[in-house]
Amino acid sequence: MTARNVRARSTWADVALLLTGACFLLPLLWLVLGSVDPSAGHAVKVPQQPGLDNFAAVLTPELLFRPLWNSLLLSAGTGLVTLAAAVLAAYPLSRYRSRFTTPFMYGILFGTCLPITAIMVPVYGLFVQLRLLDSLPATVLFLAATSLPMAIWMTRNFMDAVPLALEEAAWVDGASRLAGLRSIVLPLMGPGLGVVFIFVFIQAWGNFFVPFVLLLSEGRQPAAVSIFSFFGQHGAVAYGQLAAFSILYSVPVLALYAIVARGSGNSLALSGAVRG
Repeated sequence: MTARNVRARSTWADVALLLTGACFLLPLLWLVLGSVDPSAGHAVKVPQQPGLDNFAAVLTPELLFRPLWNSLLLSAGTGLVTLAAAVLAAYPLSRYRSRFTTPFMYGILFGTCLPITAIMVPVYGLFVQLRLLDSLPATVLFLAATSLPMAIWMTRNFMDAVPLALEEAAWVDGASRLAGLRSIVLPLMGPGLGVVFIFVFIQAWGNFFVPFVLLLSEGRQPAAVSIFSFFGQHGAVAYGQLAAFSILYSVPVLALYAIVARGSGNSLALSGAVRG
């Protein structure tokens, strides 16, 4: 292959990367510009008179604070419940060898392929019979159940990376299996737990269909559902307020990334110290 061909391929690769980057950059650019444009539309344009009127319009308890609080309760509760159940389920799958382990793991993997829309009709009927409609705790448990298969799969893989010899040393010192899990395994797989929590949190944070079906009252609906308040009748859309709301809606997720990334660094340092 000649140097000219190498340069030509490199040029086409750069063009493809630039086009891909533009596909991601343009929506973000529209959010930023539209949020400060009082007359924002669907097109990307520089505002003639930028201002913060759109942010002032959405910074109300009804439009932003209460839906964000509901989203936080729903997503954090789902993440914590799923993480606790995934750790307890992944521990025997990781530490005990059985002929049923592989079929069980493939069954879990099959459970991740089942679309949630396919089971919402019977789930809605079950919630009606049990009188659990419009209940945040019941919705959290259902979201945790739908996220559990992938969480178990991921947690088991992270747990396999923790050497069993470290637990055996703790057992020799008189620690129980639960104490070994709490003091040895969980600190060493802290980055993995952070990944699982973020994965489940973001899934619940952006989930529209389940809260829309199971949470009926406006006071309990999360921000993923209340965002429809910016879409009026006959195709009218408050683009500026929608952009401002979307930016504020993404702030908690970005903050979670920063917090978990800092905690993962500390866990990695702890892991290196213990192994050393």
